Amino acid sequence: MNRKTIFIQSIVVLIASIFVSNAFAYDHSFLPDKPLILIGGSYANANTPLHQDLQGPLQGLSVGSGDYIDLGTALTRLGAKVRNEGQAGATTFSRISCNPVCGESTWDSYSTQLQRGLRRVATFDSNGPTGYNADYVIISIGNDCLHSDSFGIKQTLTGPCSFAEMNEAVDRLIAVGQEVLDLGMTPVYSMYPKARDLDLPLFAQVSGLIWAMTNEQFDAFGQLYASRIRNELPDAVLVKTWKYFDHRGDGIHPDEPTVMIGAYRLLRAIARHQRH
Repeated sequence: MNRKTIFIQSIVVLIASIFVSNAFAYDHSFLPDKPLILIGGSYANANTPLHQDLQGPLQGLSVGSGDYIDLGTALTRLGAKVRNEGQAGATTFSRISCNPVCGESTWDSYSTQLQRGLRRVATFDSNGPTGYNADYVIISIGNDCLHSDSFGIKQTLTGPCSFAEMNEAVDRLIAVGQEVLDLGMTPVYSMYPKARDLDLPLFAQVSGLIWAMTNEQFDAFGQLYASRIRNELPDAVLVKTWKYFDHRGDGIHPDEPTVMIGAYRLLRAIARHQRH
């Protein structure tokens, strides 16, 4: 076990002790009173979609065959109320899976995930809808440009995103954040982890993908994403959710200590925002 892993696990133990202590029980202000809407890809939710007829992209699998803690679960463990509409494998746009071959079942776009989440928190009176019982929407990172099955077409027809295509993906992420702001809520974006903490070639290998982003491409996309959100959505909250990161052995997904720290960092950022 390396020093970084030991450090992260120590932090998780500290966080857990804070959350179960009498001191935290007294300070309820740390947690948002209202539910959090969570949208995104597998960092948000371990499960790929399963439709009514039990059809779904990637056959409805769950990351690690169910042995994976996602952000939705971690936030709930820490006491938050979460309406998790994320979908493992999702991109900002609706698409089919082409791994190993193209199918018909689809992932929902981020905009559709948001609309699903809004229905979960809608409020009503005798005259009909009155609003939403939520103040924050967490927008987790997805699969846009990440790999050869993130385009909704045959993998052999795909290649790494151009700079223009990267900007188009960020356009869609910003559009979802603007939807949230227009509703009087606050979008909370997770920044990307550093590529050095991942193993992207391993991820491609174990996932049956023809290619995945290089480290340089991944970091360039993450920097573009963060820069544009800061500049174009100044009222959004941008969080270094994955500042401390170890993957769970598949090259891409965070291990349990990493997710617990990430969830804590999100809640802390929301608490700070509420105070200002």
